[in-house]
Amino acid sequence: MEKFLPIIQVVCALAAATILGNWFLTEVRKTKKLGKPWYMAYLTTPGIIILLLIFLLPLIAYNFR
Repeated sequence: MEKFLPIIQVVCALAAATILGNWFLTEVRKTKKLGKPWYMAYLTTPGIIILLLIFLLPLIAYNFR
């Protein structure tokens, strides 16, 4: 069972990334269809989550090092 735990964790992380990516892509398509500027997709909920992850993951990784 101990061998499978890291595999399960990776699969869960990949599934979450896939869901978030698809959600963000839907928002990008929606903003393009409405003719809004390119950055409006980043002001939606999935865009904000992605931006927070981009800025916070290096800080978290540095603190756990």
